[in-house]
Amino acid sequence: MTTTRSISVGLLSFAHGHAHSYTGELLRRSDVTIAGFWDDNQDRANAIAAQYGFRHYESLQELLAASIDAVIICSENAKHADLTLAAATAKKHVMCEKPLGISVEEMELMIQACAVNGVQLMTAFPCRYIPAVVEAKKSIDRGDIGEIVAIKGTNRGSMPGDWFVVPSASGGGAVLDHTVHVMDLMNWFVQSDVVDVYAEAATLFHPELEVEDAGMVHVRFGNGVIASLDPSWSRSRSFPTWGDVTMEIIGTKGVISIDSFAQKNDLYSNKESKAQWLYWGDDMDAGLVDAFISAIHSGSAVPITGEDGLKSARVALAALESARLEAPVKL
Repeated sequence: MTTTRSISVGLLSFAHGHAHSYTGELLRRSDVTIAGFWDDNQDRANAIAAQYGFRHYESLQELLAASIDAVIICSENAKHADLTLAAATAKKHVMCEKPLGISVEEMELMIQACAVNGVQLMTAFPCRYIPAVVEAKKSIDRGDIGEIVAIKGTNRGSMPGDWFVVPSASGGGAVLDHTVHVMDLMNWFVQSDVVDVYAEAATLFHPELEVEDAGMVHVRFGNGVIASLDPSWSRSRSFPTWGDVTMEIIGTKGVISIDSFAQKNDLYSNKESKAQWLYWGDDMDAGLVDAFISAIHSGSAVPITGEDGLKSARVALAALESARLEAPVKL
């Protein structure tokens, strides 16, 4: 009888809300130990320590010097690169929240540092584990809809506030925040590199912001597939959930429509100020965390690499540049 070794994980920052969902998945596993966390925001650190009872490391170096196998980074976007470089130097595997970075140069450095130090770098794209997305990928690979011709997608959300709307911390607004998820799915489905990007962006719904909250991104892949994406923060406070992930994949022999969060019940209650969507489908965050931990256990390559993160973020950054120039951008 063989016993699976426990993987020890350190958590680097709870700035991004996904840190809580990833933590929840780690806590459900018998093959993972959470060694503790580090956060450079003292108020946030105090709240996390009180909520979970985890050890709070006062310094990043102290946590990285501990006997841990991996880290999960959920900091502000602008800190992803520095934290990944530090973790790679300490020989820790890394799962980093999206977008992988806020410049092509820093993402290339992140990928290189992990490769040189012999550790894995996984980009946190949980949408690959949504049941409808998984089935769509199988259908595409079987050739059910023939060759893909075009894709129309949305990742419309609610304006998150906090550091997400501070340019120096986020690197951009809705276009950077929400393009990367569906762009990764498009890359995964099409299996070709984007060669042209044209986008328009503006601040339409929240005029007080310093970043864009609306946009339309259009891309052309090297194999001729064209795609469009709405990544806007256009969902109001009254919307039942934070947003949506939808895609319409048009092929030469058929069409696949994806509504990622259709596995839900509608709840109407006087205790709530708005209708609620109660999602009952498989948990995409569970699939993401399982893939990361399983890769460490087996020593196999992570299924969503740093290169995948770079490919999608590069398009988002090009979209911001296209909107600024009011012209297409070639990659």
